[in-house]
Amino acid sequence: MKLCVLATGDSVYRYYKSIVIPFEQPRKVSSTAIVNGGYREDLTAVFNNDCNPGTGMACTMRAPTYQEHMRIITEEIGLDPATTAGMGTAASMENVAIHTECYENLTVTAIVTGGVEVNGGRVGDPADYFKPIAKSTLEKPGTINIILVIDADLPPGILNRVLVTCTEAKTAALQELMAGSNYSTGLATGSGTDQTIVIANPASPLYLESAGKHSKLGELIGKAVLPAVKEALGKQTGLSPRQQHSMLRRFKRYGILEENLWQAYVGNTGKVVIKPKFLDVLHQIDSDNYLVTYAALYVHLLDELQWELLSGIEVRQAANELLTAAATKYGVEAPVIIGTCIDSCLKAWQSVLLAIIKKKCRELIG
Repeated sequence: MKLCVLATGDSVYRYYKSIVIPFEQPRKVSSTAIVNGGYREDLTAVFNNDCNPGTGMACTMRAPTYQEHMRIITEEIGLDPATTAGMGTAASMENVAIHTECYENLTVTAIVTGGVEVNGGRVGDPADYFKPIAKSTLEKPGTINIILVIDADLPPGILNRVLVTCTEAKTAALQELMAGSNYSTGLATGSGTDQTIVIANPASPLYLESAGKHSKLGELIGKAVLPAVKEALGKQTGLSPRQQHSMLRRFKRYGILEENLWQAYVGNTGKVVIKPKFLDVLHQIDSDNYLVTYAALYVHLLDELQWELLSGIEVRQAANELLTAAATKYGVEAPVIIGTCIDSCLKAWQSVLLAIIKKKCRELIG
């Protein structure tokens, strides 16, 4: 299936669980692809492949090494393994997002698939790369894969600079969605397996030597990549402003979770209501406008404390004011934060949240 024709004259196809771009003529390519990656001028095609065999199933390699696995995929989709760069992911190619931006005779197109629910992380998070894993397993659960096509000629160094600007745009999209890391309390800056392919057109009469944020090319990269990443994430896992309008999702990276709240509720009150009713009440208030607003402000205070932009005393004062506002709104008693650490703030939020749930549960039983 042909998805579109690029400004370079190359067509974008989707078939065999892949997004494929065969080149009509020589292109300059810079990529993070493991096979035929780096800067190349001899490639004849690029692709993005969904390695997921089915819902709930792990991605498995079809050869002893990743390089051999990708060679098999390349041959199956009818391309030359020696002159093709490819990327793998568990994201569906049906969920691809394509965004194009233009300025005068410059055109930039971003072709994106992705997800960060499973392995989204923040740069600098604890990693386990050196731990052995089964060689037959291909870990690609949440990759954000980007193919960025620029209808202009660029020198090799600037093509690499495009990778930097493209990555900044991806991270900006995740920040605007407040996507959390799965490995720390920080905001995600990407997934652990993100890949990018950048393509320039040496046949274009337009020659550019800047791709940073001060250049028009840099601006177009941002305008194309940022919404494409958001759209792809929304299609793949539902990650969107609407989904993020949730008290629990805002607090997830700080460890306030459904099960933790249930265990705390049982420990403090006994089973006044059964778990399904407890969760029903929790879900009812989870998207409440006031509670989500208070949660967003409260979590940001914790971030500011971690980043050392606010002191513990400043955060405690503001957090106590938010707790009082939330407690007053829902007619419960406000806890008071005594300490100046994040743990003290989290215990206080959990306390006011449980008080709200208890009140609503009592209302349910009479």
